Amino acid sequence: MNDVLSLLPAVFAGILLGVIFFGGLWLTVNKGLGSKRATLIFLGSLILRMAIILIGFYFVGGDSWQKMLACLGGFLIARIAITNITKKIKQTDPVFIKKVGDEN
Repeated sequence: MNDVLSLLPAVFAGILLGVIFFGGLWLTVNKGLGSKRATLIFLGSLILRMAIILIGFYFVGGDSWQKMLACLGGFLIARIAITNITKKIKQTDPVFIKKVGDEN
């Protein structure tokens, strides 16, 4: 029982890392598709998100494979949660789709 409780901080850290990664990905896609510098935005976001995740996983699970696995589990929980949340957000008129005759 104590072993499971000692892994809870790693799970919560994984959830936080997942929210940062997948929430950042969602924001990047929303901002990047309508931008003139989409390549710079996507590449910069990828490098920043990967650096945060790699450093986070290193510090959380660096001393045991159990903590690393718990962190990965939390990361996957966040992925499922962010995916479900963003599916529910309706974007009826996305910025990146231009209608015929729309000059704005």
